[in-house]
Amino acid sequence: MRKRSKKYVEKIQKLDRAASYSVEDAVKMAKQSVWAKFDESVDLAAKLGFDLKKTGGSVRGTLVMPGGTTKKKIIAVIAKGEKITEAEQAGAEVVGSNELIDKINGGFLGFDVLIATPDMMAQIGKLGKILGTKGLMPNPKAGTVTFDIAQTVKEFKAGKVEFKADKAGVIHLNLGKASFTEPALLKNLMAVLKAIHKAKPSGAKGTLFKTVYISTTMGPSLKLDIKKVMDLLDAKEE
Repeated sequence: MRKRSKKYVEKIQKLDRAASYSVEDAVKMAKQSVWAKFDESVDLAAKLGFDLKKTGGSVRGTLVMPGGTTKKKIIAVIAKGEKITEAEQAGAEVVGSNELIDKINGGFLGFDVLIATPDMMAQIGKLGKILGTKGLMPNPKAGTVTFDIAQTVKEFKAGKVEFKADKAGVIHLNLGKASFTEPALLKNLMAVLKAIHKAKPSGAKGTLFKTVYISTTMGPSLKLDIKKVMDLLDAKEE
């Protein structure tokens, strides 16, 4: 059995592991649970309350983290003609056409986000096995297949992130660092919850969330009160 550190034990003793927290209290407790010498990440794990297989689709989308992000993303763009220049002027670090497709096919994956114009998707299709396993395949639902290259590059540079439920119906997403202020983390958490709420398939039967936890890299998981979460989300729609 894994032996927990003394600092971890001290922190967890102050928490009620059986409790469900409001979003405000969960963020506060997460910051209080930090004990590592490095700047721990604050992460979300949301288990959907409905069967993805029965919806015939997935839950995915994008959002801009209003409280900021932790990592500067390297943006790659596959396009042609004037869209190449547009991508470069917008600040994309990796830009190309068929030659970039060949480079990726050869093993190059030196980027975090891949954006493509629709007219290049037929050629990009052969990269499915390479990009798909890394979660890098351009997709219209993720906003990464578009002719509006300049705006899309700028959005991802400004902190736009993508989320997607895995096969088990779980969405994992980084909310920021423990050094972020409580208001910043709370803004990011609420933005994520609202984006997932919006992405729920219209034909999905069941509750949106089965469970939602947030935790720091080295800290315990904190369970959110689902009823309070849904009350907040429903109130935002009114």
